[in-house]
Amino acid sequence: MKKAAKFLLNKVPRPILIKMSIWARPLIYQFFKGDEFFDPIDGRSYRKFLPYGYGKQRENALSPGTLSLERHRQMWLYLQNETDFFIKNYKVLHIAPEQEFLRKFKKMQNLEYTSADLFSPIVDVKADILDLPFENESFDIVICNHVLEHIEDDAKAMSELYRVMKHGGWGIFQVPMRSSLEKTYEDFTIKDPKERQKHFGQYDHVRWYGLDYFDRLRKAGFETEPNFYSQQFSEEEIRKFGLMKNEILPVVLKK
Repeated sequence: MKKAAKFLLNKVPRPILIKMSIWARPLIYQFFKGDEFFDPIDGRSYRKFLPYGYGKQRENALSPGTLSLERHRQMWLYLQNETDFFIKNYKVLHIAPEQEFLRKFKKMQNLEYTSADLFSPIVDVKADILDLPFENESFDIVICNHVLEHIEDDAKAMSELYRVMKHGGWGIFQVPMRSSLEKTYEDFTIKDPKERQKHFGQYDHVRWYGLDYFDRLRKAGFETEPNFYSQQFSEEEIRKFGLMKNEILPVVLKK
C-alpha cells in the first residue's frame, strides 16, 4: 500500500492527482479524518498527512483532501491572517495556478480573477510569462508560484510581472529556494532531465534559488524582504498545519 501511494504521489503529476481527488474527496476524507493535522485550505482535520517529494520524501507534507503541500498551506494562512484578500475587491492575476487555489479563487465574489499559463488547458488566458498579453498596471495582486525556476530569463519574467502589477499592488512569488545558498545556483548548459533533477531537484528546473533571489526581485523594481512566515506559529501549530519552519514566503510590493 505504501509503495503504491509513493508511486502515485511521485509519478502521477499533481494536477491529475487533484482532478482525481475532487471526485474521490468524500471517500478520502472518511479514510483520513482525525484530529492530528489540520488543512486550513479546506478547514478539515486529518489523522495524517501523506509523504511527498522527489527522491527523499518529506513526512506529513501532502494534505489528502486538497493535495496541498507545505508552501500552499503557508500561503493560505498568510492570505487569511495578514491580508484582506478574502474580503476586499481585487483584480488578481494568477500565473500557472494550482488547481485547488484556482477552484476556490474563481468562486470568490470579491475577486476579478484571471488565470494564465502557456500550456495549461484550464486557465482563462494562454500566455507566455516573458510576454504577458495585459496592459501596464492591470492587477492589484499577482500570484506566481514555482514558475520562475523553469525559466532561463527569469529577469525578463520578473519585469513582466512588475509591469502588469499596479502601483500599490503586491504579490507572492514562491520558488524552490535554499536559504543556505547566498548565491543562486544555475547552469543552463545542463539539459538532460536526469542531470537537471540531480543538480536542481527536478527534471525541468534550471536553478536553485539562493537568498540573492530577493536582489533579483529588487532589480526588477519590487520591494521585498525574506519572510519566514511559518515562524509566526508555535511548534505545535507548525506540526498541526504541516508547515516547514524555515520556508520563506516571498511577498513583493510595487510602490
